[in-house]
Amino acid sequence: MSRRTGLGAFAAVLAGSLGLALIFAFAPAPAADAAHGQGHGHGAVRARGAFHDAMRVLWEDHIVWTRQFIVSAATQPQNLPDIGPTTDRLLANQADIGNALRPFYGDAAADQMTELLREHILTAADLVFAAKAGDTAGVDAAATAWYANADEIATVLHDLNPRHWPLAEMKAHMKDHLDLTLSEAVARLEGRYTDDITAYNQIHGQILAMADMLSDGIIAQFPDRFAR
Repeated sequence: MSRRTGLGAFAAVLAGSLGLALIFAFAPAPAADAAHGQGHGHGAVRARGAFHDAMRVLWEDHIVWTRQFIVSAATQPQNLPDIGPTTDRLLANQADIGNALRPFYGDAAADQMTELLREHILTAADLVFAAKAGDTAGVDAAATAWYANADEIATVLHDLNPRHWPLAEMKAHMKDHLDLTLSEAVARLEGRYTDDITAYNQIHGQILAMADMLSDGIIAQFPDRFAR
């Protein structure tokens, strides 16, 4: 077997294993149970560790594909040719995150979060393209909309789980995520690649803390859905 073939087979096995892990970690509860956001004594029992890790994977995908979009969109003078597939993959991640909430909070909440996260991504794209074009008014408008959307995401999450997702903490997490992502994008656009990488490293640590807050909050809110 050639080295290339061996690496391809390994990647396929790894991808399959990760896919199965995500399926089991976010396996849906019965429809009536999920629709009412109740889990006491009902629904699929999940392993806490697997759920925690799967939530981290979703949010790591969020920052990885956001970074790939920034790299593609910030390239001068033309976007890299992967911009279309990269955008599609990034938007698919927002649906994945929404679907992770679906078994616990129902379809309406999951669909609302997916739509808000899509807006988060599309507005960020507007911001990057406006900055690339030197459109100061466009940057200001997109940035205002982007931060307002982040507050809305934080508020929706808080309303789903107010005890374990305090509003001030959720808003702080979202603001930190936006601040760091903006630093990353600006550094990339300006060709400050060391600063760009430093910002991404900070984003990675920050998003894992946010993912852990989300998974810990769900486990605490629905303890009977998880194996002890």
